Amino acid sequence: MWMTFAVITCTIVAFASEKWSIEGVSLATLVALLCLFSLVPQSSQTPVTAPDLLMGFANPALITVLALLVIGQALFNTDALERPAEALSNAGGSNARRTIIILLIAAGVTSAFLNNTPVVVMFIPIVVAIAAQRNFSASAALLPLSFVGILGGMTTLIGSSTNLLVAGVAERYDYHLGFFDFTVPGLVMAAVGLVFILFVMPAILGKRSSADLDKRRASGRQFLAQIHISQGHPLEGASSVAGLFPILTDITIRSIKRGDKMILPPFEDIVLGKDDIVIVAATRSALTKALAEGAASLPKMSEEDLNPERRTDTLSRVAEDFMVAEAVIAPGSRYAGRTIEASRIRATYGTMILGLQRRSAMARGLVRNIRLEPGDTVLIGGLPEDMERLRASRELLLLEHSAGEVPLRAYAPRAILIFAIAIASASLGLLPIVAASVIGAYAVISAGCLSIRQAARSFDRQIYMMVGASLAAATAMERTGGAQFIAEGVVSTMAGQSPTMILSALFLVTAVLTNVLSNNATAVLFTPIAIGIARQLNVPLEPFIVCIIFAANCSFATPVGYQTNLLVLGPGRYRFSDYLRTGIPLIFLLWITFSIFAPFYYDL
Repeated sequence: MWMTFAVITCTIVAFASEKWSIEGVSLATLVALLCLFSLVPQSSQTPVTAPDLLMGFANPALITVLALLVIGQALFNTDALERPAEALSNAGGSNARRTIIILLIAAGVTSAFLNNTPVVVMFIPIVVAIAAQRNFSASAALLPLSFVGILGGMTTLIGSSTNLLVAGVAERYDYHLGFFDFTVPGLVMAAVGLVFILFVMPAILGKRSSADLDKRRASGRQFLAQIHISQGHPLEGASSVAGLFPILTDITIRSIKRGDKMILPPFEDIVLGKDDIVIVAATRSALTKALAEGAASLPKMSEEDLNPERRTDTLSRVAEDFMVAEAVIAPGSRYAGRTIEASRIRATYGTMILGLQRRSAMARGLVRNIRLEPGDTVLIGGLPEDMERLRASRELLLLEHSAGEVPLRAYAPRAILIFAIAIASASLGLLPIVAASVIGAYAVISAGCLSIRQAARSFDRQIYMMVGASLAAATAMERTGGAQFIAEGVVSTMAGQSPTMILSALFLVTAVLTNVLSNNATAVLFTPIAIGIARQLNVPLEPFIVCIIFAANCSFATPVGYQTNLLVLGPGRYRFSDYLRTGIPLIFLLWITFSIFAPFYYDL
């Protein structure tokens, strides 16, 4: 037992120091436990075996978390929640504070039914864009967004990976947590936390002066591109209204080539038809959005560019894994002085030029006939293997940070439908949550909402290794009597105290440790301890299990406390002290709320 405690203590110190990777520390912990219980003789009647220690990697709760991450990635990959979120934000009108409140409430509600990490990922670009439109700093809303996502995730079984892991450990003790079993106390705590975030947190953070930077970042540079209208294209039959084409939002039409004739603005009574070539100017985000919705098209391929070994040649529309990136024409490049069409970049690398940007003014003619110059920035499209091929080029310098996938917006309804069915099946008890989530993960892949490559990237190996190792440590602690020893120690230390006081102390200790150690690891390690304490006191298990769920989710005080905190660190340009100043008061507020409400609700 003491050797197990020593391994767990070393693990906690290693995680907190951040000198080693999470995967490395997790693997070292697992190896240490395997060596301990395989090489040292055991006197227990129920010895800990290697399969027992490895069982955590097949834990249903862990499989559920990973499957839900895949479903969340499909929603992100298809921009499925962007339009509903934007519609909610528009309800705020021009009032910045009202807009922030609506955004935060929408994110919190969504986080209750979808793992809060992908929700925050999807809301970050929306917050940044709306901040530029409403002329307020995005940093005023991003850290509150992370906190609200965590609070919303407290209210249902699938809102946070922490909840699922605690429920999975509780199952081993023959206690089953339902989908909405702790929703009522979760809503009370979320409501108290929301009041703090909306009315106290802005005063702590103070005013931020990054709105202008956010606005410049949102606006971006203009790229010149062309759209060839084929039969059945969404732009075929589009009519101009007051000289503009409403279907092309955020895109300026510079000219239209119809046969040998070039039509220049203003465009009065113009109807776009088959074989028209529309020359446009737009930001990268606007072009990417048009590609995703089908309003823009991929360049037509010449016979010379055909290469049967490359799948890119068969693409006539955006497909799975299609990526967009920026590249610069290098000084002395052999492409300098050549037109885009004559450069044959697609034949060489498999990538296609979607747009061109340069400092000097450009003509209104066909983009493919523009001669490239050193320093030109081109918008490149292609599959991941094509981008890999381009990385080795010294003629065309790929800007690594600019690479991103084009969302498959046409598949958004499928992703939403699959997600809704999976959630309904789990919440109504039609399927076990692990079955519903795994089936849902397979469904989004087979429906084309996500490729195998993208699904693999959404598989978080840090969570997998850390939780698997933590479950191994929890198993060892339980079998060696460690959990029972700690529980008896807590009860004896607080001898004479009521279960209410012990429950409150357990919440505070867990909430502090979750900001030092990983929230998932804290949840897995403390759940057996909480169950042991409840049995020592001869009281119901539920309030003590729910206590660990809420306390382990109180990871507000550090950027590394939870993934969503880390996600907003860069975009919001926060300091470590911002998390301490806002997170610590929120943790104490939630502790007091739980200490008052839980005994009343659970009749302790």
